[in-house]
Amino acid sequence: MKKKTVIPIGPYHPLLEEPEFFILYVDGETVVDMDVRIGYNHRAIEKIVESKTWDQDTFVVERICGICSTSHPFAYVQAVEDVAGIEAPPRAQYIRTIIAELERIHSHLLWVGLAGHFIGYNTVFMWAWKCRETILDISEKLTGNRNHYAMFKPGGVRRDFNDEQIEYALKRIEEVWKPNELITNAILDDPVMHARLKGVGVLSTEDAIAYSVVGPTARGSNLDWDVRRDHPYGAYDKVKWDVCVQPDGDVFSKAVVRLLENFESVKIIRQCLENLPDGPIDAELSEVPPGEGIGIHEAPRGEVFHYVRSDGSNMPYRHKVRAPTFMNLPSFKASCIGEEIADVALITASIDPCYCCTERVGVVDKSGNRSTLKEADLIKLSQEKTELIRKKLGK
Repeated sequence: MKKKTVIPIGPYHPLLEEPEFFILYVDGETVVDMDVRIGYNHRAIEKIVESKTWDQDTFVVERICGICSTSHPFAYVQAVEDVAGIEAPPRAQYIRTIIAELERIHSHLLWVGLAGHFIGYNTVFMWAWKCRETILDISEKLTGNRNHYAMFKPGGVRRDFNDEQIEYALKRIEEVWKPNELITNAILDDPVMHARLKGVGVLSTEDAIAYSVVGPTARGSNLDWDVRRDHPYGAYDKVKWDVCVQPDGDVFSKAVVRLLENFESVKIIRQCLENLPDGPIDAELSEVPPGEGIGIHEAPRGEVFHYVRSDGSNMPYRHKVRAPTFMNLPSFKASCIGEEIADVALITASIDPCYCCTERVGVVDKSGNRSTLKEADLIKLSQEKTELIRKKLGK
């Protein structure tokens, strides 16, 4: 029986922009098993939220992810509004949708550029990031910021758009179409891209369902799922757009889904700007009653889910976040095993992972009947180990 070779990647590695630890078990150049260890980047954001007011927490959750800096606030404010039993005014819903779709384009273009860099196509990298600059210019014009827009609040948005900003955004958003078309056609027509990406890291529809993947990872595996359409919010049910699905489940399909979604985002932004309703931008939420609420948003990487619990005070009693990478990451067990070492980094990157969004801790007690250990259990184990060491040392 051949001995498997173990290749560790991380937690700190030139390819990893954030700390994570992948363990590859290989036979020659073929990956025969794989595992991942998370927990290197715990920032206690959910606990911090419990010590800030409902309004302050929109700025806290905005820092969960630098790229998805509107996705988490979008889900969070919906969760708070769910508890309070209110809805943001129509104009605020349209503004939220515009910012969210600008973020989707910039996130997808960032991913496409990095994917091109990973496989040695730096021309794609430079094209995609140049196009992305236009989106960041629009975001800065509308919100004052290229990232971390600080636009959302429970009950609405913080700032309105004036006519000059709307005119600027409508003009500049049209500049995105042709460059995205150029990048899309370059990838669709390039035989090297086909050879490098097609049939690589296939996640079948059955496996996609089994692992409960979300976002472009799911839609690239022929799953016609999109929270924006299936559970409408914002202005998504007020405008015309299509859900982009690809059938093959490989890295190529995931890339195509993201590129096609950019066109749909341009359509959504254009319609929202042209049909922005008049009226207030804030429902002026004064207090949050006791209760529980949930909020969801189709982030660029997939569905992000926020849960909040209120005890009637001016800050959350409990806050829980489920990021899309947390759902998509385990699918490497289906997509990476059997592939070559040179493809694993690309396959893992194809889900567009964000580890700072993902980190969660669950301690499993395999010896007993309990599925997880609570804080008191961990403290007890720690104290018992200290006592054992003390006895060994005769102290």
